[in-house]
Amino acid sequence: MGKMKRILITFGTRPEAIKMCPLVLELKRRSDVQTIVCVSGQHREMLHQVLDVFGVKPDYDLSIMKPKQTLYDVTINVLQKFRKVLAAERPDVVLVHGDTTTTFAAALSAFYEQIPVGHVEAGLRTYDIASPFPEEFNRQAVGVVARFHFAPTLRAKRNLLAEGKDPATVYVTGNTAIDALETTVRPNFTHEVLDWVAGDRFLLVTAHRRENQGEPMEQMFHALRRVLVERPQLKAVYPLHMNPDIRAMANEKLGDLSNLRMVPPMDVLDFHNLMARSTLVLTDSGGIQEEAPALGIPVLVMRNTTERPEGVEAGTLRLVGTQEEAIYEAITTLLDDPEAYQAMSQASNPYGDGTASRQIAHILIEQLHEEP
Repeated sequence: MGKMKRILITFGTRPEAIKMCPLVLELKRRSDVQTIVCVSGQHREMLHQVLDVFGVKPDYDLSIMKPKQTLYDVTINVLQKFRKVLAAERPDVVLVHGDTTTTFAAALSAFYEQIPVGHVEAGLRTYDIASPFPEEFNRQAVGVVARFHFAPTLRAKRNLLAEGKDPATVYVTGNTAIDALETTVRPNFTHEVLDWVAGDRFLLVTAHRRENQGEPMEQMFHALRRVLVERPQLKAVYPLHMNPDIRAMANEKLGDLSNLRMVPPMDVLDFHNLMARSTLVLTDSGGIQEEAPALGIPVLVMRNTTERPEGVEAGTLRLVGTQEEAIYEAITTLLDDPEAYQAMSQASNPYGDGTASRQIAHILIEQLHEEP
């Protein structure tokens, strides 16, 4: 029996943690590999809330987050600090997730050390390098260095094959986001926000994307304001991003509405359970586009591009852009037309059946034990 194989999992933001923790737990259950967890701390409080919910204790925390950090700061700090972790641990493979700057820098660091990279949630593309920015670059760049590509859907696999990836290195596994809901969504959930909603219909809103800041976000807020002013019985809950510019604009445009609650960023447990009970979700986020369909909640995506076209094709997501009129029309249609609502909420979820972590662990361990 050779030396036990070592898998180093790294991630840095809240959304990555939600999707990687189920995989960490799955790999930790396997006695035939050693699993090491390194978080970059690209997010701090929000990241640790997720780790607590899943009971994951990192072996390394690079603690890179600082006020007003830039893409330069994150990239340089992850590259330099992750190099030391790689030197100490010498893993057989490094697993990264998706498209964050932590992901890009950690994958580059592993590449420099000639350590194989496994890319979880591989193959998502808009093919518009400016949208989402910098995520589209990050995921394409990681795809260049990755040895294992764990694609959530067939379309993601096709993207990778069209780019010339070796078919033997691309695996369709579903998305680990669906696995996470198994841990987080609870039937007996209570929350003071739900007490405030008091059984009324409510919209769950998230808006924070870098390329939407400024005019596009203003348009989103105008559309939301119109809907809420016209419908005093309707409520909206908006967990506000930490970014001070977004908070200032949200307060200016929406702060006086009595049927809108702006709340601090929510931990994953609260957010998933609130989402499961919402009427519809308005978002410019990525992961929510996978989670909400699994819960039967229609999603209006306030972006001009999405790397998750499967959800649009399945009918559970609708890409509404960032113009006030289009967003307003889409919200009111779903609120007023039960058939349109039904069609979206009952569309099948293209992101898998909640077994992605098991599949990834199985493939990875098999591959590692085959390699010399």
